[in-house]
Amino acid sequence: MDSRNWRRLSDGRPVDIDEVKGSPESHVNELYYKEETYGTKKVPGHLMIVAYSPRYALYQKSIRSKQVERAARMIENGSKEKSKSNPNDPARFVKKASVTREGEAADRTLYTLDEEKISAESMYDGYYAVCTNLVNDSVKDILSVSERRWEIEESFRIMKTDFEARPVYLSREDRIRAHFLICYLALLFYRIIEKKLSLNQLTVIFSAHVL
Repeated sequence: MDSRNWRRLSDGRPVDIDEVKGSPESHVNELYYKEETYGTKKVPGHLMIVAYSPRYALYQKSIRSKQVERAARMIENGSKEKSKSNPNDPARFVKKASVTREGEAADRTLYTLDEEKISAESMYDGYYAVCTNLVNDSVKDILSVSERRWEIEESFRIMKTDFEARPVYLSREDRIRAHFLICYLALLFYRIIEKKLSLNQLTVIFSAHVL
């Protein structure tokens, strides 16, 4: 999280990462990194590459914004049960208070959005780290492979949410195949439009309902 020693991946130029984080929309086609040595007695000689992706930061911000909206609806509807098996459960943003600000016992339990938790999570938007023993490989090659991992996750999320690939309310095999083919084609068109407009997925107005 230290703002020192950051570089732009495309040309190795030193950058002010705080300035980049201040306007990620202006840097979506760039990737930033810094290198740290990492090792233990059992695993010596490793390289830690800390990366910051503005595009990934915007993606995480968008996902959390939707989760916060769902948390607000949960409070409004009186449904606040947390799922221990799901770390992305929107209920994690629901704060329970059983006392007043004066410290006295409250007549009823109050539920509000946990603004501190929301802020704490947002600090890590766009960051990820790679620990590798490929010390002779270029940082650009290592990050080009690693970065695609979250992009794959993003595609699955679009398929499941925006294009409603799951659940599947079909029983015949040909119809199930047709369903997933339509979802896949929708994702393909989405990516083509995204590339043609030179925008990231967060700014493209496109949904399964339009199709």
